[in-house]
Formats: sequence, structure tokens, C-alpha cells
Amino acid sequence: MSEEKSLNFIEEIIEEHLKEGKYQSILTRFPPEPNGYLHIGHAKSICLNFGLGIKYNGKTNLRFDDTNPVTEDTEYVDSIKEDIQWLGFNWANEFYASDYFDKLYEFAVTLIKKGLAYVDDSTSEEIAAQKGSPTQPGTRNIYAERTIEENLQLFEEMKAGKYTDGEKVLRAKIDMTDPNMHMRDPIIYRIKHAHHHRTEDKWCIYPMYDFAHGQSDSIENITHSICTLEFIPHRPLYDWCIEKLEIFPSRQYEFARLNLTYTVMSKRKLLQLVNEEHVTGWDDPRMPTISGMRRRGYAAASIRDFCDRIGIAKRDNLIDVSLLEFCVREHLNKVAYRRMVVFDPLKITITNYPESKELLPSENNPEDITSGNREMPFSKEILIERDDFMENPPKKYFRLAPGQMVRLKSAYIIKCEEVVKDAEGNITGAKCTYIPKSKSGSDTSGISVKGTLHWVNAADAVEIEVREYDRLFKVENPGVEEGDFKDYINANSLKIVKGFAEPSILSATTKDRFQFLRKGYYCLDKDSTAEKFIFNRTVTLKDAWAKEVKKG
Repeated sequence: MSEEKSLNFIEEIIEEHLKEGKYQSILTRFPPEPNGYLHIGHAKSICLNFGLGIKYNGKTNLRFDDTNPVTEDTEYVDSIKEDIQWLGFNWANEFYASDYFDKLYEFAVTLIKKGLAYVDDSTSEEIAAQKGSPTQPGTRNIYAERTIEENLQLFEEMKAGKYTDGEKVLRAKIDMTDPNMHMRDPIIYRIKHAHHHRTEDKWCIYPMYDFAHGQSDSIENITHSICTLEFIPHRPLYDWCIEKLEIFPSRQYEFARLNLTYTVMSKRKLLQLVNEEHVTGWDDPRMPTISGMRRRGYAAASIRDFCDRIGIAKRDNLIDVSLLEFCVREHLNKVAYRRMVVFDPLKITITNYPESKELLPSENNPEDITSGNREMPFSKEILIERDDFMENPPKKYFRLAPGQMVRLKSAYIIKCEEVVKDAEGNITGAKCTYIPKSKSGSDTSGISVKGTLHWVNAADAVEIEVREYDRLFKVENPGVEEGDFKDYINANSLKIVKGFAEPSILSATTKDRFQFLRKGYYCLDKDSTAEKFIFNRTVTLKDAWAKEVKKG
């Protein structure tokens, strides 16, 4: 029997809360800002929040934190919803922080009426200076002495559009000597005359994230508001607002965000890569975005498995991308159709094979007995990889060479009889003979060979374009290296090669996953047309980077 998986610290908290009757059921939320595409780090948060809802028979809301109209767009909203559903999750309710703009405004008015908020005319530079430093207390300015009536009037005028961007802000009145800088009279509303993707031009003042977040959680009765570690200093303000407003006491809990080797997770940096055309877009297969991984051929099950394996921790760490690739390989090995594709062809002529052609059965996936077989055309002219032939091989070379025998996968044993060269002495092919009784599945030849090669029938080979994707960065942690992170981009992260595939490839769709025998895992790209099939390499058969590290 396998051991029961231990609980992570958030599950322990939830189970204790349910046991003591604090909540009858749990409600979590996933609150992305629609200012970019989701990446693998968000996938961890999605799996955690939605996974908890499923495990404890609770629910999870999707709430878009759309409080900054300058950077947000419905394109991002649509992509986020698509990614969550593709990962296999469904939300109980779809909300937006903008749904609560009227209520949040009322909350701000309540704080003003309690003498806990004031309108400040200071510039952002003045406010920063007045806040002090982690070792020096801050000092309040004269605007903190405004009366409740004056603050109510000014805040109403801010809402009415009387003032320009940055002319005034609304600040919570807490404690300018608090060791936590976030508690030193934080800004909770600012003026932004910008068109909002949902509320259009109704509002010209917008709540800050720290003000909108906790109150939105409270409005929805979120029981467990799960954030990443950088929000720990924000928690006291989250609690302060809920306490002073006397609303449903949602509670924030923090876990370590996902940091992955050979990539960057900052939306700002990912946007740079897109805008400066280092990649083709948000869904470029080299990007750590969920849409990029989907296009590259990653399965949702692989990403969920990866998120489960890395677990939920209280300390930040750097996860090796090789673990993600391992999860991808493990899944694809079970589901991918096997196909033969030759990248650098060498023509083999089987001199004693008849002029006719036969169809040979070959397994679609030996790991899945239900996947059936496909038929491979075979005749006297076939293509093999140039690397699978040597005129003067070293000892223990088990591929094709003069006088040596190899098995052709799902076909026959052949023996090289003659090397074919052009006028300059370059090898252009080889002449071989085949053993008629050596047919795969009914071999009665009694001959044993150590090498098995993949091949494609020359007359039926389908020319395809293959995009060999590699890691986008050359260094393990480009986000923390000195200088510009873009200086560490891997110039060889994309290599485009030609391939010659067996004809069954013509039925491929973008939903199919393939293992090109002895090459790696691949999928059909959306750029493909009826005239041109384009395949993306999802991942290699083995961890090629591990060899590079050992070499170094």
C-alpha cells in the first residue's frame, strides 16, 4: 500500500477550521489582474485554489482584479478564462473588482466618516518622503488635519472629476510610526482619467489593490484568501480595513510562489519579450505562459502533475525546469502516437526487394493497447537518417555499415552491400539486401541484430517543417543576473529543420501528440496549412541539458 500523502500547511489550516466549525464550507478565489497572459506560476495558484475547493467540497470564484484601467484589456480576460478551463477547472462565479466599485466607494466614505481616511494634496514624491524609512518613522502633513466634512466633500469632488490625475489621493489614517511601511497612512484611492474595459468612463477614481482586495474577498465571503509570500507585509492592512469596516472577516494566507529555472516569471519582463519581438507573441512555445506551453504540446495533466509534485511551501525556492519536462515526458509516453520521421535523409535501395509495395502494420503506441495500428508503406527505396550510416564504423557500432545488418522498425532486417557516392566522393546512399523471412511480427529468419532504425518509404515521404524549441535563456536564473535579463537570451532557442514523415502524418490535428521515434515529442502547430505541415518539438526524449551540465 502506498503511503497517504501528507497535508500541506494550508490544508492543515482548513481541516482545523472545518473541524472546529469555523466554516461550514470553504470558498477560495483566484484573482488575476487582466494585464497579461497567465504563466506557469499562475498555474500553481490555480491548481491550489481550485484544488482546495474540489478537495473540501467547497467552491472557487474567479475574480478579475481590474482596478488599473491603463494596463488591462478584454483580450487578457478571455485568455485567462481559456487557460483556467484548459487546465481542467471551472469557477463557481465570475466576478470583477469593478463589480464592487460602488460598494468600495461606500467603504471609503465609511472610513472618512469614522475619521480613518483623509484626502491628501501632496505629490507622490512628498508622500514617499513623509513616509520615512524602515528605520525612521514617518510624519503626517497638514492635510491629515482636514475635517470629516471637508474630506467627504473633496472625495466626492474627486469622484465627480473635478481634479486631474495625481492632484489628490485618499489615504487611510493609521499610524505613521508603524514599523510596517504599508501601514503608514497608505493610499487607498487615486485619480485616473482612463477608459475602463468594463465600466467605460463612469469612474475617474480607482481603488488601490490593497483596498480592493480584502473588501472584495469580504463581499464574496471568501474564507481562505491565498496569496504569495510577497503579500505578507500587506496582511495587516487587509485585516485593518476589514476590522474598521466591520465586514465579513476574510483571512489571508501566504505560500511560496513558483520560481522556475531558465525562465522569467515577471509579467513586465514577459511583456518586454513580446513587445521587443524576442518571441513571436504571448503563446510563443518558448514562453512560460500557459498558452505557450499549450501550443508547444504540454498537456494540462502534465502541468497539474508538476504543480502537485512541487507542493506548497512557506519559503521561496528555485524549481528545476527539468522536473516539469519529466512530467511532460511521463504523460506523453502514455498518450503520444508513434510516428517515423527522418530529418537528414540518406536513400537506401533494397536491391532484392520486388518492384511492388506492401503495407506493414506498426503500433500507434506500445504503452496503450487500445491505440491500434497504422499501416506503413514499404518498398525497395527508403530513407534513413544519415547519422545511422557509417562507411568506416568504430567497434560496437550497431547501426548500418558495409557488411552489417540492422532491423528496420516494424519491417525487415537489411544488410548493407555497397556504399553509393557521387563524383566528388560524397556518400549519397547505400545498396542493401533484405531478409524476406525477417518480417517483424513473423520473423523466422533466426538472425539476431543489435540495431533497430526508423525509416520512411521514399515515394510516400511527406515533407514537414519542424521547429526545434529549446530553453529561452542560457542561465539558470536570468531574473537575478547582473545587467539586462535579455542579455541572457539563448540565441539557439529555435532551430527550424526539414523532416520527411510517414504518410499517416497527413491526418494529424493540433489536438494530437506524437513521438517521432528516437527524436522526441511533437505536436502540430496552429501555423500549419494544407500545403505545409509545421510541428513543434514539445520536449526531447531525454534530458539533453543534464548532459551539457555534466560536460561543463
